[in-house]
Amino acid sequence: MIRYATIGTGFITDAFIKGAARSNEMKLAAVYSRTEEKGRHLARQHGEDVMIFTDLEKLAASTLIDAVYIASPNSMHAPQAKLFLQHGKHVLVEKAAASNAMELTEVMNLAEEKGLVFMEAMKSLTMPAYLLLKENLERIGRIRKYIGIYCQYSSRYDRHKSGEPVNTFQRKFSNGALMDIGIYCLYPLVDLFGEPEKVKAQATILEDGGVDGSGSMLLQYKDMEAALMYSKISDSHLPSEIQGEKGSILIDRIGSPREITVILRDGTKEVLRPDTVKEDMVYEALEFAKTIREKRSFSLINHRHLALSVHRVMDEAREQVGLSFPGDEPYRK
Repeated sequence: MIRYATIGTGFITDAFIKGAARSNEMKLAAVYSRTEEKGRHLARQHGEDVMIFTDLEKLAASTLIDAVYIASPNSMHAPQAKLFLQHGKHVLVEKAAASNAMELTEVMNLAEEKGLVFMEAMKSLTMPAYLLLKENLERIGRIRKYIGIYCQYSSRYDRHKSGEPVNTFQRKFSNGALMDIGIYCLYPLVDLFGEPEKVKAQATILEDGGVDGSGSMLLQYKDMEAALMYSKISDSHLPSEIQGEKGSILIDRIGSPREITVILRDGTKEVLRPDTVKEDMVYEALEFAKTIREKRSFSLINHRHLALSVHRVMDEAREQVGLSFPGDEPYRK
């Protein structure tokens, strides 16, 4: 049983704890919060024996844990990952795992050097519907177009508009639409078709906070193209789609797919809805545990090359729209 700690006390952490518990391979041993009150509130929901830490260094050095799940603001992901890797702990970190590709490279190199697991938490790649998508992709023939859509009005946007400094919309935390949800559109694209040859990006930059509230990308491959649309300031109810010469596959929700629809040019239409548990972060927890068990530094699903390719594309897109983060400064030439 892998004993793990969490960093962050938001809804995503709670969801991961429930998913990890369902895996039967991970046991929550400790939680970290800057305030003991928040830490205690989270811990008590998941077991009386869960320890509470308010000192990150002490948690990283603790013999109570083997691994950590990091769900702090994006800008803190890489520094915190390095701290825990240096103390011999495996790391599963929420997307985006770093502020940029060069920072991510440093973290991955450290994990490899230490013989530890480092994995960016992209649950969609591990979910049953996505695995089923990959199995059915050849049915639609030569792929010509990929359309990835994830537009979801943020529950925190109204607070931001009222003047509250919300982490989600602050440039200093390496946040914004691309880093928070556009990445969900990008990961399947790069996983299925590789890194694009050309990237053209545009974005709506919010005046307060300085991050992108929404954006889009056109990505060119040798014999196909892709269009990504993502937003934290508006909603979309459209599915994502992969178009081939023999048909198309619709994906109900690119960030957490539960259903795909195969529509062929001969008139065949098939809705595929594999069994998916409610606690759907269990699938990434299982992949993380499997990677630890097999003594590899990187998952075979969300591997080093894939993660770095995705982050390089995001770096290029941000450069084109003029969006930089304080975390980029150490890596500027």
